[in-house]
Amino acid sequence: MLFKKIGQFEIANNSSFMARVLILSLPAALVFIMLVGLNLLTPYWAIVSYMMIIVFNMVFLLPMSAELQQLKKYINELAKGGVADDFNMNFSEQEAREIAETINSVHKFWVYKTDALETQVMSDTAVLDTLPDPILMIDRSGNVLGANLSARQFLGADITNKNIENVFHANNFINAVARVLKKESESENLIFYAHKDKKTEQKIYAHVKQLPWFSKGRTVAVVSLYDLTKAVKLEKMQSDFVANASHELRTPLSVISGFIETLQTTAKNDDQAREYFLKIMADQTAFMSDLIENLLSLSRIEMTQDELPSERVELAEVIEDVVKAMSLKAEARHMHIITEIPPHLPPITADNQQIRQLIQNLTDNAIKYGLSPSDVTISVKEVEKIPSSKSFSVSNGKALAVSVNNKGSKISREDLMRLTERFYRMQEHKDLNIKGTGLGLSIAKQIIIHHRGNLTVNSTGYDGTTFTVYLPLDLNKNS
Repeated sequence: MLFKKIGQFEIANNSSFMARVLILSLPAALVFIMLVGLNLLTPYWAIVSYMMIIVFNMVFLLPMSAELQQLKKYINELAKGGVADDFNMNFSEQEAREIAETINSVHKFWVYKTDALETQVMSDTAVLDTLPDPILMIDRSGNVLGANLSARQFLGADITNKNIENVFHANNFINAVARVLKKESESENLIFYAHKDKKTEQKIYAHVKQLPWFSKGRTVAVVSLYDLTKAVKLEKMQSDFVANASHELRTPLSVISGFIETLQTTAKNDDQAREYFLKIMADQTAFMSDLIENLLSLSRIEMTQDELPSERVELAEVIEDVVKAMSLKAEARHMHIITEIPPHLPPITADNQQIRQLIQNLTDNAIKYGLSPSDVTISVKEVEKIPSSKSFSVSNGKALAVSVNNKGSKISREDLMRLTERFYRMQEHKDLNIKGTGLGLSIAKQIIIHHRGNLTVNSTGYDGTTFTVYLPLDLNKNS
């Protein structure tokens, strides 16, 4: 057993053990020196006796030192993440066994606590990640210590460890956070504006709250955010809808009201006037119906601007369906619709219904405002990129260009710049009494913006007017 322990302990290489033996034997050495000096003991027997004491001390200290060495190794392995069951320790000393058992108990206790803490942290993180609003946890210096999933999606995956001053460049927001961190205020509520990019401004509501005094850890405050941009946009759209509808419906309603009054009084028994007035009233009713439908369509498109379409749409099939639907209207004006579509066009990522409405609006305008008789030509080709826009973002990468051409008078530069304005109609068309709500191209523009595309218009006296719509093949490639 002794030699086994010596092998485990590696006594020859353990200088600290030998030092302890020599220190323990030092008093005996002094006694033997004194006895030799008094001639009470010969040097030979003094050396022999001292060597025996050294051997005795080694035998006495070895078990304790070996077990201490095992404990040291055991504790070091636990500190490195080892498992207690992986170690086989045989202690002869009761004290060593008790120390080992205590270490095991402490180790198991903290393993349990660590597992419980990890489980709690994972649970808390999962709960925070399910919350729809962005939440940031910050320390006393204003550094972001943690962010839930919504915050990482809203502000970027690298938001953690940023200082709050670098998150939003808004002085009122930074000052509000500073007041909470300095304990000048328990909480702050504010609304501020932030620029997501050069073209987009966001209206954000922020609630900054100081954590209670009994909370642990480095987090001292929580910032919760709510993006008001969509709500403001929706409120504006509702307001615009009511304003536009009330303004545009006022004229046809007054016309119908006037004719009804006339039919009830002076033209009550006039059959010819009644037929004439009823026709005008029917036209005005149809105009109001088209106007309301277009306004509702415009509002629906604007409400979905932030939701990228995900359908795979075959543009050739959409154009074919539109041509079939518009052929009767074209024939009524002695016009023909010609298509120039190459085979094997790649599909685009789009909203099928909106793309159909876009092509139909452009084709309807081409028929309505083109010369009779003439041809309307719809052509498609693949292009390498979409022309850039100064007012909205367009996708990068390849696209399909859809051109709708009609033969008509040249559109002036001033009119070209205003074609997509709501309710704008060219004076020439008003003079010719061509019916329209002035919303068709506004709807087309909003659909194009929704699909991160672009629209160009070219009008000449000899080749007519060509509207070209660029629709990206892949909406994931955004500029």
